[in-house]
Parts: sequence; C-alpha cells; structure tokens
Amino acid sequence: MSLSVESRVVSGQPAEEHPAAKAPDPAAPSRTGRAGAALRGLGLVIGVAALVLVGLLSVWVGSRGIPFTATWHVLWNPDGSETSVIIHDYRIPRTILGLLVGMALGLAGALMQALTRNPLADPGMLGVNLGASAGVVVAIAFFGVAAPLGYVWFALAGAAAASVGVFLLGSSGRKLASPERLVVAGAAVTAVLYAFNWAVLLLDPRAFDQFRFWTVGSLAGRYQDIVLMSLPFIGVGLVIALVLAPSLNALAMGDQLGRALGVNVGRTRVLGAVAVMLLCGAATAAAGPIGFVGLAVPHIARFVVGPDQRWVFAYSMLIAPVLLIGSDIIGRVLGAPGEVQVGIVTAFIGAPLFIALCRRRKLVML
Repeated sequence: MSLSVESRVVSGQPAEEHPAAKAPDPAAPSRTGRAGAALRGLGLVIGVAALVLVGLLSVWVGSRGIPFTATWHVLWNPDGSETSVIIHDYRIPRTILGLLVGMALGLAGALMQALTRNPLADPGMLGVNLGASAGVVVAIAFFGVAAPLGYVWFALAGAAAASVGVFLLGSSGRKLASPERLVVAGAAVTAVLYAFNWAVLLLDPRAFDQFRFWTVGSLAGRYQDIVLMSLPFIGVGLVIALVLAPSLNALAMGDQLGRALGVNVGRTRVLGAVAVMLLCGAATAAAGPIGFVGLAVPHIARFVVGPDQRWVFAYSMLIAPVLLIGSDIIGRVLGAPGEVQVGIVTAFIGAPLFIALCRRRKLVML
C-alpha cells in the first residue's frame, strides 16, 4: 500500500514522487482556452454561413415564385425586367433591412440584459419601443403622415425622448442610475406612453386603423430609402455596444469590483443606454415593434458560448438576423399569395424557443 502525500511528507519522503503531488502542466489551461476559442470561432463561421444562406433564400423565395436560375441571373445581371425589379427593388432591400434590424435587436437585447444584470430584460424595458410607437402615433394622428418613410424620424425622436426620460428619472437625486432604478423608471415611462398611445388611437379611428399595420412589425414595403436612413443609427449603436463589452464583463461581478478594475460605471451605463436607444429605436422605426428577438437570442448565445459578453454580442449579432430573416421567409411561404407579418412569426417561434430554454437551463442573474 502506497503512502499518502501527507504521510510521505511526515516520513521525509519527497512528495513529488506521488502523481497527485505533481505540479499541473502550465500549458494545459492555455490549450483548453485555445480549443474553446477555436470552437467559438468555428461557431461564428457557421453562423456567417447560415446568415448567407437565409439571405439568399430571402432573395429567392417570395409570394411570387421565381425560378432559382432566373433569380441568380438577375441578381448579378440586372436587366430592368419585372423579375429584376422584384429582386433588386423589393427583396434585396428587404433582406438587408432584416439583417440590420436583426443585428440591432439581438445586440440591443444582449446589451440590455448585461446593463441591468437581468436575464428577462429586453430592449423595450427602457421604454424605447413605446417611445417609438408614441412618435408614430403623433405622426399619424396630428401630422397626417401616411408612409413608412415618414414614420422613421418621428419614431426615432420618440425613442430618444423616452430613453432620455428614463435615464433622467433613474438618475434623479444624488444616486447614479443603477440597474434597478433604470428598470423602475422604464416601467413608469412605458405605462405613461402606453396610456397616451391608446388614448389618442381610441379617439381617432382613422389613426388606429393606420397604426395597427405598423405596430404588428413587418419588413414588407420597406425600400432602400428606409435602409439608408436607419443604417447610420444602427452602425453607431453597434460600435458603441461592441466597445463596451469588456467593461460589461467587469460589471457583471458588481459595481464595486468593476470600479476596482478601472471601469467608469456611470459612463458605461450612459453609453449603454445610448446604444440601446440607437439600436432599438432605429430598428423599431424601420420595421415596427418586433418581439422576442431581443429577449430570446441572447439566451441562445449564452447557452452556446457562456457568459463572456464579447462572444455573446458577436453570436447575438449573427443569430438574431438568421431568426428574423428566416421568420420573414416562413411568413411569405405560409401566407402566399399574401404574407404573414414577421412580427407574428417571430412571436410564434420565439415564445416556444424561450420557454424551452427556460426549462432546459435555469436562468441565473447576470
């Protein structure tokens, strides 16, 4: 019978002779880390491939059937034919908008959950969605705006006003805007805006009839002008969110430890709120309120790559547009010769998916 390590030390025998006493291989953790990073990188490549695939399907599949060979030909050789107009003027801008809106909603959801350290937070928690809706209600009811392009600026202004109001309420007094105060302020502003919207709409049947088509969430009828208008807002929001990822990793351990690690907590929260406003406001302004994407996608990303926000943000930016564009394709196929709006399809897909994630893996505080 061999002696234990403790017995060998007492008896004067060198402990190094026992295998359990050997120092760990310093290369083992690095090999494990490199393997994990390689797997995550491979996952990103697979995500990009899936995004390219659904993008091509979105250009090919629609309420009007066009052979794949004809789609592929006019995709690279526009000739002014009816098929070319459908592909280049309708389906390609719609697909690009789905890409932008999906990236914005997925990243806004991940950012919102990281800022509030609440796994059930979504971009609408800061009142951004209701602020954008209030802007559209004002545009329809008081200014007679009737086109989606006209809604965009009003929706962005409403989202910005709601975000500023939430942050001012959350930071009132001498205390900084903590996650709890932001959530409470967001709930208060959301309730006020909800009451305002329905008070106006119920008194104006024409505005209600027009607003209900926007509020369901859709990529249909959005052309290149809306894509170009929303692109700079979403682009700036993406950059801000990605820059904040390392700071949010530190804040996940608490504000005090985050400060000890050199994170400016107040500035991080302000910039995070600005990024959520830009991302969610522009996405909602362009496509209308689309639910469950910002809530469910970050959980899928964390399920795959763990809690590191840098990877969560990257995966959310890929998974969300795949989900959104795929849902748009399903809506076109199921509703042919018409279509089912993408907001309805994402609700049917996202809700069961989120419930399955909750049952499979217990949600924890971030």
